[in-house]
Amino acid sequence: MVFNSYTFIAFFAIMLLIYNLPISWKSKKITLLGGSYLFYAAWNPPFILLLWLSTVVDFFVGKALYTQTNPYKKKMLLVLSLIGNLGMLCFFKYGTFLLDNFVALVNAFGVDFHPAAPGIILPAGISFYTFTTLCYTIDMYQKRSEPVKSLLDFSLFVTFFPHLVAGPIVRPPQLVPQFENPRSATRKQLLDGLLLLSLGLFMKVVLADALLSETADAVFNSAAAMTSLDAWAGVFAFSGQIFLDFAGYSTCAIGVALCLGFVLPQNFNYPYAAIGFSDFWKRWHITLSAWLRDYLYIPLGGNRKGKFRMYVALMLTMLLGGLWHGANWTFVAWGGLHGLYLWAEKFINDRRKSTAEQREQENRQWYGFLYAFFTFMLVNITWVFFRSDSFGKAWMILESMFGMAPEGQVILTTMAIVKVAIVIPAILIFHWVMRNRKVIDEAYKMKWWSLGLTWSFLILMLIWAQESGDAFIYFQF
Repeated sequence: MVFNSYTFIAFFAIMLLIYNLPISWKSKKITLLGGSYLFYAAWNPPFILLLWLSTVVDFFVGKALYTQTNPYKKKMLLVLSLIGNLGMLCFFKYGTFLLDNFVALVNAFGVDFHPAAPGIILPAGISFYTFTTLCYTIDMYQKRSEPVKSLLDFSLFVTFFPHLVAGPIVRPPQLVPQFENPRSATRKQLLDGLLLLSLGLFMKVVLADALLSETADAVFNSAAAMTSLDAWAGVFAFSGQIFLDFAGYSTCAIGVALCLGFVLPQNFNYPYAAIGFSDFWKRWHITLSAWLRDYLYIPLGGNRKGKFRMYVALMLTMLLGGLWHGANWTFVAWGGLHGLYLWAEKFINDRRKSTAEQREQENRQWYGFLYAFFTFMLVNITWVFFRSDSFGKAWMILESMFGMAPEGQVILTTMAIVKVAIVIPAILIFHWVMRNRKVIDEAYKMKWWSLGLTWSFLILMLIWAQESGDAFIYFQF
């Protein structure tokens, strides 16, 4: 079940109705949990057992980690949790990838080994709910917060349907306390939530799918080299598509949760207005960036153990962050490129010896806009590897982009290029104008009739583009 479907609209309307009935708070939570399992079962019902097993095991292991005083037993419990969570993730997401690379390795040494294809099906959202439960057990091991008292609350924390499949990646202190006491949406929360849901669907269905996806697919599915104009148009189209698709999902998720009275953390903050790559990762997929920082970068040493250790920790974090996105070496290359960008940025900032306050003051001037545009252009280079299914395809597109491909073909229509030429600059301008603002705050500054007309426009465009909706890109991760 996806947000951009009539099935979800019906499901959500029923959930809102039942949730607002005069029943006990426990009954409402049970209804939310049952609805969340139903939401997940729409993809593949048997995988509910996998989700349920992960939830139950981590609930009891987490409680035991918090109360265990024997250091050896405590470490064994943590290892058990890590093996369980990461083992499932590795098997379902990376099993085929690992087997293919093993076969290629042994074949390179002259061993004729060709096993049958494993045919592993990737459970929807496994990367997201694995990280959700994993952070809980690690927090319990380090006693960062107290264990969740109720299995019902913990189950709802893991499976709450707005964030279950593609985030935001939530942590127990962000959501569990909201389940402990009765709550319902205020009138303002309901209206804000519906507005965010409409905006998220508009970003996904109208902008990402109807206006950009065909152009991106035409370029990245092309078997032949193309003109520089077509290559850049396709890469820009994907750059806009993946932001609008994923940020659209996160906006929908936050809006849906708000309609029920729950607050989810922000996941995007106008990343294409980022001034530098550290700023980019504070604005793009914020909950994943924070997770990787707290549970990978800092444990690897962070910036506490010298410059060399910091650079190693940074690169390992970005490489593993790239691999988290998909079982392909192109994703590792994508993460590695971002690691190199961050390396270069940190090296330059260290040589300049300027303070964060001085850099922030510079960013408010014209220099900031140019640096943001430069950042955006380099981020587009990384998207080539993210979207390509092989290094050969990535190199072909890069060669086409920089005019090094012989006999580049014209593969895009004039209209496709015009769409990109309108949508992408509009995104960049909007991001720059809004980089330090919130859309809800700006909505309340509008006249009631102006907001009404804008909201009506979003709905009308959704009706116009209703046949263009595809599955959200991040469902595959």
